[in-house]
Amino acid sequence: MSMQDRVMGAGLKVLNRFAGSTVVDKLGLRRPSEALLYQSTRAGFSTIATAAKLFGAAGKLLKPARLSSRSAGELFDLNPSEEQQMLREAVAQFADEQLRAAAQQADSACATPPELLQAAAELGITLMSLPEELGGAGQERSAVTNVLVAEALAHGDLGLAVAILAPAAVANALVLWGDVEQQSRYLPAFAGAQAPAAALAIQEPHALFDPFQLHTTARLDRDGGWLLDGLKSLVPRAAECALFLVAAHIEEDGRTGLFLVEAGSKGLSVTAEPAMGLRAAATGQLKLRGVKVPAGALLAGGDVTVYGDCIALARLGWCALASGCAQAVLDYLIPYVNGRVAFGEPISHRQAVAFTVANIAIEREGLRLLTLHAASRAERGDSFIQETALARRLAADKGAQIGSEAVQMLGGHGFTKEYPVERWYRDLRAAGIMEGVLLV
Repeated sequence: MSMQDRVMGAGLKVLNRFAGSTVVDKLGLRRPSEALLYQSTRAGFSTIATAAKLFGAAGKLLKPARLSSRSAGELFDLNPSEEQQMLREAVAQFADEQLRAAAQQADSACATPPELLQAAAELGITLMSLPEELGGAGQERSAVTNVLVAEALAHGDLGLAVAILAPAAVANALVLWGDVEQQSRYLPAFAGAQAPAAALAIQEPHALFDPFQLHTTARLDRDGGWLLDGLKSLVPRAAECALFLVAAHIEEDGRTGLFLVEAGSKGLSVTAEPAMGLRAAATGQLKLRGVKVPAGALLAGGDVTVYGDCIALARLGWCALASGCAQAVLDYLIPYVNGRVAFGEPISHRQAVAFTVANIAIEREGLRLLTLHAASRAERGDSFIQETALARRLAADKGAQIGSEAVQMLGGHGFTKEYPVERWYRDLRAAGIMEGVLLV
């Protein structure tokens, strides 16, 4: 099977979801999409066989596979392309129909149902971020698309969105900054039907945590490898992860680097760490005690600009998640205040209630615009640090405020688990605390 056939097969997984989407009819793409799906059936696409071939193909890489950036001259445009619209519609349908229904139980169980993870994998989200050379379907770096996907998933449930997107963060980091050996070893697995669980490990359990002042350390070993020591917290799906991307302070020169650490490494242990929010993401602590990794485990040779970009992209991912969850709050509040009657009239007739809901809509829209603006600059390869900082500030402040006001709007109901706003309040608090998890 040629590379073109493999990429087409990956794309058809996404088209299979699109076939049930109403936007296909709106765009007049029903017949073309059905034709593509028909051809897919005739071809007898086998994901397992393809994954096996991808490992061999990756070994032939002569240079790192990267996604190209868009032209710097393109204008900032809020209108999604047809492909983005279709993908967002498919993800939104999945989130609203499946994530929303499973959210409360997943929050209580502190775990994401395996069938949801499998269903999410069938959407092909990770494949869109992988270059064609590595079995993916991506051609251009698309931070905006990643923002739209994260936003749509968080509209269903923020905790489940984190669990679903955590592996893609590691894959994105490898695509952006991995060398030939790193990409050849790890990325083909992310193009398979059973992509491994993986996660960024940046957060540490210290007061006033600063990702540029890490307590986790890395020092050179006698044989040229690295020894890692430290403690990471709130790592999503930590207990089931096969691969971690660990941020650590390099003792020899004071840089901060990202190290690829495989599960099962000697000295590495994981313990459950249920938190106030993001409980569906099954967060855990990662303990590193003299964990030895080879010299090639350091991503991008420890380039300080790479780590700075990693933190900015991670923060941007949190802004997208907060925006999606805030929209879920708004969509829930409007019919609630219109239908809740007190003293003979809907409570939305009270100015205090109406103004509160209006403010939530204003703050959410502002957060979304700032996030998309920063993502569009990252996508073009322009500087996006300042734009990301503005969006992160708004997500941290207004995200928590939106969650709190939603609880207040429901009164006593807002304090019970019968209604979802208490869960959204807890999850939105994470937007001002977490640094890692996603890379858009």
